[in-house]
Amino acid sequence: MDQKAVEITVLSGLGDIAAADWDACACPEAAVGRPRDPFTTHRFLSALERSGSVGAGTGWQPHHLVARVDGEVIAAMPLYAKSHSQGEYIFDHGWADALERAGGRYYPKLQSAVPFTPVTGRRYLTRPGWEGAGRAALTQALVQIAADNALSSAHVTFCTAEEAEAGRAMGLLHRVTQQFHWENRAYADFDAFLGQLSSRKRKAIRRERAGAAAFGGTIRRLSGAAIHPEHWDAFWAFYQDTGSRKWGRPYLTRAFFDEIHETMRDDVLLILAERDGRPVAGALNFLGADTLYGRYWGALEDHPFLHFECCYYQAIDHAIAQGLACVEAGAQGEHKLARGYLPVETHSLHWIAEPSFRAAVARYLDAERHAVGSEIAALTDYGPFRKPQRDG
Repeated sequence: MDQKAVEITVLSGLGDIAAADWDACACPEAAVGRPRDPFTTHRFLSALERSGSVGAGTGWQPHHLVARVDGEVIAAMPLYAKSHSQGEYIFDHGWADALERAGGRYYPKLQSAVPFTPVTGRRYLTRPGWEGAGRAALTQALVQIAADNALSSAHVTFCTAEEAEAGRAMGLLHRVTQQFHWENRAYADFDAFLGQLSSRKRKAIRRERAGAAAFGGTIRRLSGAAIHPEHWDAFWAFYQDTGSRKWGRPYLTRAFFDEIHETMRDDVLLILAERDGRPVAGALNFLGADTLYGRYWGALEDHPFLHFECCYYQAIDHAIAQGLACVEAGAQGEHKLARGYLPVETHSLHWIAEPSFRAAVARYLDAERHAVGSEIAALTDYGPFRKPQRDG
């Protein structure tokens, strides 16, 4: 079946394709359970579009790719024309500066990604059995659109390792970066996890959890029907505070949270710290089939260690209780290492139009991959877990 002709169309929004057709490629596993991750589902990407978080005026203009054979959707790719590099978390600002200093123009560019979401997941969305034809057709279309429109580059960020290998075989440049993830080693409870840490790290975490508990209130974990509209009012205030400090203005609009309240409450874990009956801090997480994805945090009051409690320790507690394999706590942050989150590789793919610039980026990526590999090895060895006893 891979020999049949593949037709590519470009969508200006998710409203131009039925949710069932998109999700048959994005999350075929959802037919029998929860999606591997919710971020490429029709409902999540549509919430970004309907809320105005992406689209006109945001620098994220949807140009999603859809591949069909005999009229049936066999593959898709979330794709955006970008006029900046914000909200991506695979940093290419240095590339943009270098090309523009040399007289070139870096923006606009094409970006296959989930906006504002540094989470590894499938970017080449294919129906089962169409992986080879789907990936080839989407890659060819991605490069062709960039070339036909004289764009500097096209990027596929936070793709899976398998997709990265396939993309490299098709001639794309492969980039390796890193994040910190927590792995559930079949822990019975949080104390069992602590038991695997060095004594010093174990004591430090207990001290932080006790310090957080002293904020004078309670912490609740809410999902599904337990989440009410007033909870989003509180979280919006938290998100605005964090966004204004980190990005200048928040990426997401208030309407985004209304959208996910209607369509994604079952995909959400909202952790709220409440004092005197009023939420004072919170963390927003999304649920995958075997992973908890930490996304946003904010607070109206400053309390020691409450950030670590809501974002890291409550997430670990929930993952253990629900038998989840992993907690991904977002981009960057070596401070996560001391709290049981270990470094892992993340992957992206890149097409560069200008040959000499492409060669320079390729050399940089070769050196960066070596450096990232060495850093991951060193950080893992330095990690908080007890070292095995050596004979002799």
